[in-house]
Amino acid sequence: MADHLLKNIPYSVLDLATVLDGSTPSDTFKTSLDLAKQSEALGYTRYWFAEHHNMAGVASSAPVVLIGYIAGNTTRIRVGSGGIMLPNHAPLIVAEQFGTLASLYPHRIDLGLGRAPGTDQVTAMAIRGENFNAVHSFPRDIEKLQQFFSAGNNRAGVRAIPGEGLDIPIWILGSSTDSARLAAEKGLPYAFASHFAPTYFEQAVSIYKNNFKPSPFLSEPYVMACVNVVAADTDEEAERLSSSVKRMFLGVITGKREMLKPAVDDINMYWDRMEKEAVEQMLYYSFIGSAKTIQENLTAFVAKYGVNEIMSTSHIYDHQAKLRSNEIFAGLFKG
Repeated sequence: MADHLLKNIPYSVLDLATVLDGSTPSDTFKTSLDLAKQSEALGYTRYWFAEHHNMAGVASSAPVVLIGYIAGNTTRIRVGSGGIMLPNHAPLIVAEQFGTLASLYPHRIDLGLGRAPGTDQVTAMAIRGENFNAVHSFPRDIEKLQQFFSAGNNRAGVRAIPGEGLDIPIWILGSSTDSARLAAEKGLPYAFASHFAPTYFEQAVSIYKNNFKPSPFLSEPYVMACVNVVAADTDEEAERLSSSVKRMFLGVITGKREMLKPAVDDINMYWDRMEKEAVEQMLYYSFIGSAKTIQENLTAFVAKYGVNEIMSTSHIYDHQAKLRSNEIFAGLFKG
């Protein structure tokens, strides 16, 4: 039963382009390509980048550029955004950029859209300027994008060239129930950020499925859950490797963000009880351990929530250990 359940769902990768302590964004992009090539060989469906700004340890401020870099150096895997923070951009520009990508790499580009700024409020103001409240236009801006991508827009005064008439799947990303309602209303696939915002996951999935309206883009609900994954040959090694992502989230809750740190033998040296509880709450949907351990826990997760696709994100300092984790995880879906 376990093997059968996992073998029937796609598996994908979210890359936050995390910068390691002692390295540079240039180093990060090289290892991202290495991971993407391995992911393609291992049968992963998608390789997505998320838009973030003003974070020293995250180099994905220009996901459109990174998508082109990865797509241009792979051949089959779908590449996309998880996501583009649409209120940061004019819909026409997004349509043109993704139209260009889809023209270069046909039937391989995904456009995941979020409404958050992907940064702090001061930086969001610098990005959005007078459009700071553009988040309220998110549903309308999605409609504008869909119009720009439609073949029927060819007689409009403003057209997306390239972009018009191309097959560019749009996903709604979210970490709250608002995004679930929007994805359901528009009949679009829904990707939930359970890798850092687990609180509303169960409720959001239920709302999305119960309120889904079939559309020309999707006939029935489709849920992708993004989760943290740290896989290794033993549970003990995976726990040790996971100290890097735990320290990263510790930096988030304390406001002391740093580059991704190497694994340590005793994570308890770095946090107190309350900090540990806060980090573990944020990492609630994390799968850490050997293949056997993760398979058992992931199968239970898929069975409970009925997700259609799993997207993994792995903050592992050692690149070879990260590649091994990616390999182990892919193996769970092949029986």
